[in-house]
Amino acid sequence: MFNFFAAAPKGFEYALAKELEALGASEVRESVAGVYFSANLEQGYRITLWSRLASRIVIILFNGECETPEQLYNAAYSIDWPSHFSNRCTFSIDFHGTGGFIKNSQFGALKIKDAVVDRFRDDDQARPDVVKGTPDIRIDAHYGRGKITIGLNFSGPALHQRGYRGNTGEAPLKENLAANMLYRSGWAETPTALLDPFCGSGTVLIEAAMMACDIAPGLLRERFGFEHWNRHNSAVWTQVKEEAKARASLGKSRCELKFYGSDIDSRVVALAKRNANAAGVFEFIELKVANVLNIEPPVEGGMLLTNPPYGERLGNVTSLLQLYFQLGEKFKQSFGGWKLGLLCSDMELVSSLKLKADKQMKMFNGALECAFNLYTLHANSTRREVAPEQASQGGEIAAPFANRLKKNVKQLEKWAKREGIDSYRLYDADIPEYNVAVDRYLDYVVVQEYAAPSSIPEAVTKRRLTDVLLALPRALGIDPDKIVLKTRERQKGTNQYQKLDAEKLELTTTEYGCLFKLNLSDYLDTGLFLDHRLTRKLVGEKSRGRDVLNLFAYTGSASVHAGKGGAKSVTTVDMSNTYLNWAKDNFMLNGLVGRQYRFEQADCLQWIRDCQQTFDLIFIDPPTFSNSKRMEDSFDVQRDHVALLVSLKRLLNPGGEIVFSNNKRKFKMDMEALNAEGLKAINIDDKVLPMDYARNPQIHNCWVVTHG
Repeated sequence: MFNFFAAAPKGFEYALAKELEALGASEVRESVAGVYFSANLEQGYRITLWSRLASRIVIILFNGECETPEQLYNAAYSIDWPSHFSNRCTFSIDFHGTGGFIKNSQFGALKIKDAVVDRFRDDDQARPDVVKGTPDIRIDAHYGRGKITIGLNFSGPALHQRGYRGNTGEAPLKENLAANMLYRSGWAETPTALLDPFCGSGTVLIEAAMMACDIAPGLLRERFGFEHWNRHNSAVWTQVKEEAKARASLGKSRCELKFYGSDIDSRVVALAKRNANAAGVFEFIELKVANVLNIEPPVEGGMLLTNPPYGERLGNVTSLLQLYFQLGEKFKQSFGGWKLGLLCSDMELVSSLKLKADKQMKMFNGALECAFNLYTLHANSTRREVAPEQASQGGEIAAPFANRLKKNVKQLEKWAKREGIDSYRLYDADIPEYNVAVDRYLDYVVVQEYAAPSSIPEAVTKRRLTDVLLALPRALGIDPDKIVLKTRERQKGTNQYQKLDAEKLELTTTEYGCLFKLNLSDYLDTGLFLDHRLTRKLVGEKSRGRDVLNLFAYTGSASVHAGKGGAKSVTTVDMSNTYLNWAKDNFMLNGLVGRQYRFEQADCLQWIRDCQQTFDLIFIDPPTFSNSKRMEDSFDVQRDHVALLVSLKRLLNPGGEIVFSNNKRKFKMDMEALNAEGLKAINIDDKVLPMDYARNPQIHNCWVVTHG
């Protein structure tokens, strides 16, 4: 008897243990990412050939304590390597695990290599050569919790590589993961008609057909790890292979099951057909090009098992959410009486199905943690998960939000047209449960989520955001691809979506006759603060014939209004080169070219101290707080606003004005201190609050400051 370890992805251990027992293994013991077992040589061959779940099979040669480099070397040296392989064989070390004295896997592999080579030399033999790529012998080592396990890779190349799949296309599903889906769904125990409407390269269907036809998953493999092992028994191995070939021939002749697959991409369907043919199961699988939302059940009752697209693979988030919601509708309406098994890495997408899972499991697709959910699609059933706030609205997704949004659109569309603007706010947390801002930029919509109170469970906020994204296309009558979600922190699930909108999306918007470049994809901000629209317009109206200074200028939108308003000169100052270049682009869009337009990259506070020029109009919109490494000091607008305005007084011509704004909630202007410095401030919040921000009058503060 030999001791073995069958490695597998996390989440496979239970099913793998059952499989090994069925294949004749004894002393089966589950571990993390694998299963230990004992078997004789014939059973070891059979398990290697027949395991559908294992990633590799290792025959264990040493297992013991190891807490120093010397102990690692001694453990490897204690193995009689010349009895296991010839010095004419090439070998390599696969070292797994770090911790303790093992800082990196290369160090561990080097120590074992030295011990192996020294053992051959001390036995008066020439040392074998180490090669990467495809060595004759792979030594496998795993270190963890002060213990080292060393063995020979019995199976060779990864067992999921069955040999039937060539080019896999986009986002391939590993063969042993497909097999695990078949086991954990219950299909393997009670095979029935199987449908995969996102079949890709056909892996789920091919694995199922091979199970149904009793075809060993390793029958097409060309290489195994034991072939250069000194104790390999080729006669026993040949017998095991011939037995498997006979079983496959008989199994194919007896198989009466049919397997059905489709995909919207004709290229991957063609690939799936080639793979099915290479696996010897083409005759059992029907494949076609089809949109999943148009398919109908090929037979009455069966298992729908699939790995639909999700954020790590492809697609705009809102389009994916809509797809999943429509899938739920389709499954409910057309597949009554079927079982459903679905693998997905994003629970927010899964929740958009609005179906109640019978069972939820975790599986890993490579390093990606996925949910594997099982559902029963009851005939003539409308069983669905409906949020409490939806139930009273007849089941419509986020009905209160959708209705408020529609109402706002009616009020704002005509107003925006009269104003001469095509970018404005549609919704600003009007209903507390749907705590988002929705901004329209031409025919696109940008959604930003506000931080929820800590008293609201994270799962609830995620579900509500998902429902917002589901409701938006229908409420606004727009394509889901026109919706962009912005998030301020990366988490699991919904907040992965920020990176989904990766394709560059630039637009040009119109505002009171001025043109501005927008970037909806690359930054959290789009390049234009909509709540400052009337403030910018005011700057433009005050600029004719005046020398204008714009500090903390961002993308220079107020500077553009000044230039279009007839300013004699405009000086634009910001610390960011990116924003200054953006400002220059905005000037070019508006035909503002000439030496009278200056752009200065600088720390604005230092620039003010160094400036020797004076101006008739100064617009400044400083940050609420900043401690940028490129600034000499930290800045707090409440603490420092008086000092800031006093420093600007020196740059202000007689009769000049400072338009001062900021976004600090509950900001309080220190009028007494300003008056003492010879400055007078008049609040103009009511004059510069746009209609689309009327619900949020404290969105920003604005003051006109003059010599007292």
